[in-house]
Parts: sequence; structure tokens; C-alpha cells
Amino acid sequence: MALLNSIASWIMKKRMHQIDLFMKYPHDVQNEWQQKLVRSARHTEFGKKHHFSSIQSYQQFKEQIPLQDYESLKPLIERVRSGEQNILWNTEIKWFAKSSGTTDKSKFLPVSKESLNENHYNGGRDMVTLHCVNNPDTQLFTGKNVALGGSHQTHLTGNYESYYGDVSAIVMQNLPAWAEYFRVPDLEIALLENWDEKLDKMAEAMLQENVTSIAGVPSWMLVLMRRILEQKNTHHINEIWPHLEVYFHGGVSLTPYKNQFKKMFAGSPTKYMQIYNASEGFFGLQDLPESDEMLLMLDYGIFYEFIAQEDIDKPNPTALHISQVDTQTVYELVITTNAGLWRYRLGDTIRFTSLNPYRFIITGRTKHYINVFGEELMIHNAEQALKIACEKTHAQINEYTVAPFFTQENKGKHQWLIEFAQEPNNIGFFSATLDKSLKSINSDYEAKRYHNYVIEQPEVLSLPKNTFYRWLSDKNKLGGQYKVPRLQNNRTIAEEILLLIPKK
Repeated sequence: MALLNSIASWIMKKRMHQIDLFMKYPHDVQNEWQQKLVRSARHTEFGKKHHFSSIQSYQQFKEQIPLQDYESLKPLIERVRSGEQNILWNTEIKWFAKSSGTTDKSKFLPVSKESLNENHYNGGRDMVTLHCVNNPDTQLFTGKNVALGGSHQTHLTGNYESYYGDVSAIVMQNLPAWAEYFRVPDLEIALLENWDEKLDKMAEAMLQENVTSIAGVPSWMLVLMRRILEQKNTHHINEIWPHLEVYFHGGVSLTPYKNQFKKMFAGSPTKYMQIYNASEGFFGLQDLPESDEMLLMLDYGIFYEFIAQEDIDKPNPTALHISQVDTQTVYELVITTNAGLWRYRLGDTIRFTSLNPYRFIITGRTKHYINVFGEELMIHNAEQALKIACEKTHAQINEYTVAPFFTQENKGKHQWLIEFAQEPNNIGFFSATLDKSLKSINSDYEAKRYHNYVIEQPEVLSLPKNTFYRWLSDKNKLGGQYKVPRLQNNRTIAEEILLLIPKK
């Protein structure tokens, strides 16, 4: 294994030459990808409609292809799911990454063989590459990687068969042989749909493995780690995996969970590396060990554009080339991918911390949302679920806000601070109805609520009349232009409001 580790580390480090090239010539690399993507799809239905064959410059690219979102592309994506091809992309697409939707419960994002090979797999390779470069004495390849992913299902339309699921499951199902060799557990366990069974079998299988790296969303990884520690009857992971080097994390912020991981990793030299991947693609990697910044990966088959925060809500916002951005502005990401997402508004916002090379931090979403536990609860989900709960309990609401909350058992939940105009007869039934409605309209929330593993049933607190008015008054924010923030990813506002409630 030592020889294999040396060879694999050497191969990974050679990739740094290519990374150095796109860091040195970022604009050239991005312009080449813009032209390559257009050229590849010029004979597709979308390409013909927007005259791809005549696009020779970025200006023509902007003028001929409108900005898109999921709703505008959905009719075309549904046709591809039904078996039609050469619609958005020029090669066959049979896989779709499932994500929480805006108007629908779920979105289905196309995944092509090019996006798997040039984007997702390169992202996985490069997170290992950067770890090896930053840790020259690494023994990463003497052991295995635990990748915690979801599951996938088959979609049938007539006789046509396509597949959908978590992007992590799609990646694992299609891994190249070299990557599969270093991954555990076996696919039949890793892709189980029943989370109870999956967690138990993963925990049991992992006890006997020499694990040197783990990868997954922090909220779910904590659940797995707890299950493994319980089986071994210990509190520290180094008693099970003494050679664990690194935790590759993404999907939600690590911050709320960092102390819990520190306790589990006590006595272990385990490092952390943040990655930025989503159902739509793999975008960034933390290349500096002591910084939360991430390097924008410019040679992954994605062409990037950026909309300044002040323009996001305009009817026809201006998108900018990477050469036009600065470090003072928050931008919404716009992506064109090698899976047929054309000038697609991702909804994520970032701010660049460096332009040479292009490093950034994630600042949030363009819409109000909570995503502390990976639940991606959007404002429209909250309001729709509240409407249902009020109708079923004959309640009426004046104001509300929602914040994340950790229980004494370190489980997550949402705390709903509500000022009722008419209270429900039973606040517990209101909470249960709210929870059931949220699960029915948001698949990510539903997954995180499974058996209370990640988040428990929401807690609803009924606040005295005029509580929110007093908070706005204290903030000097009385007036029509000021509104109570609905969904928060921290407890700052919730704690301020709770301080206004008289003690009983």
C-alpha cells in the first residue's frame, strides 16, 4: 500500500500544473469553454433556436441566449426525461440529479457523461490533489474514503428508462474504477434508500476498515459518526480510524457542527476541506488550508457569469464576464454547463476575496431560505405550509420568523416564532400539521426529517401581541419599507425577539 500511496500521490500532484494554468490564464480558459460548449450544442434544438452556429464572441453569447432558470428550462428537461435527446445537449442524457424545487417539490437537473467526467469526477480528483499538495507526507491512499451519499430511482416513460436521485448517488453509481477502488462501503450499502438500514450497515461495515478520509454533508455525517461511535462504545473516532486525515465537507455550512466534530476528532490530526458542489455541478475547492476561501475551478466544463446583487431582482439583469467582477460586490452565480444548462441562474450568491487567482466565499441565496441542516427550506415552502396549517387549525397569523435551533442532544430543529391574530386550539397539532405540510412540498426537508435523524419536528412558540412591532421599533425600522425577516440561518434575530418577551 505504501508504493500505491506514493504513485497515487505523485499522479495527483501532477494535476497542479493544469490548475496553475487556469489560475494564471483564467479569462482565456473561460472563453475557450464558452466557445466549446456552444460548438458542442450547436445542432441541438436549443442551439438551433438560439443560432449557436453564429456565436463568435461573449457579446453574441449574451445577446442570443436569454438568462434561464429551472422553470424556463423545465419543459425541455421533461422532454429529455421522457426519452427525447439532442434537446439541450448533444449527447444522451439518462441521469437526473434531484434537488428541492421552487414551485415543484423537486427539480430534476440533467447529468451528462461529460458533466460526470469533466466536472464531478475532476472535482473529486482535485479535492484529493489539493490535500496531497498541502500535506506532502499524506498517507491518504493507504486507506479508504467513506462517501456518504443518497440513493437513486428509475423513471419510466413508456418503454424509456431514465434515472434520478441525489447527485452523490449518481456520482457513486458511475465512478471510474480507480476511484471505486478507494471508496467504501460497497455500493449495495452506500445506495440503500432506507436510511435506517443504510446507517446501521455502513456503521457496521466501517468498523473494520482503515478509513483515511470521509466526505459528505455535515448534518448527515454527524448522524453516521454517532452511529459508528455507539457501535464501538467510544466517544473518539481515532479509536476506530487512527489514520483519518481529512474530512471533505460541503452542502451546508460546517460552522454549526464544528464543535461536535472537534469532540469526535479529539486526539486525531483530521483536517477539514470545504468543497462547493451542487446538483448542477462542482464549482469550488478550498485550496488554502488556513482560509475559508475557495478557488473557483475554471476548467470543469462550466462557463461562469455573474449578476451583481443590486441587479438580481431587475426584470432584465446584466450578467458579467469573470473579467468584469470585483471583490466588493456580492454576485449571483450564472452557469452554462456541459449538461445543457444554458445561462442558468443558480440562486447562490458569492463574493470574491481575490481576483488573482479567483477565490471566493459563499454568501447565501437570492431567495429567503434556511439551509443549516441541508433542508433548503425556501420562503415559498414556509408560506405554503403555514397557509395549510392555519386552514386546518382555524388560526390566523400576524407575523412570524423562523430560526435554526440545536437541542441538548445536539439534534437540529426549526423554531417558529409566531404572533397569532387568532391562536390555534392546539399548538401541538398546528406544529405537526406544519411539519407534515413542509415534508409534502420540500423533498430535502422531508429527507432531513426522516426518523428525526437530522432535524426534529418544528417547535412553534406563540408570542405576545406587538412583539414584532417592538422589535422593529427598537431597530428603528418602523415603516412600510421594513419587514420582519422570515427565514434565518442563524439565531441572532430570534434571540433578540425572545428577549422582548416578559418572563413568567
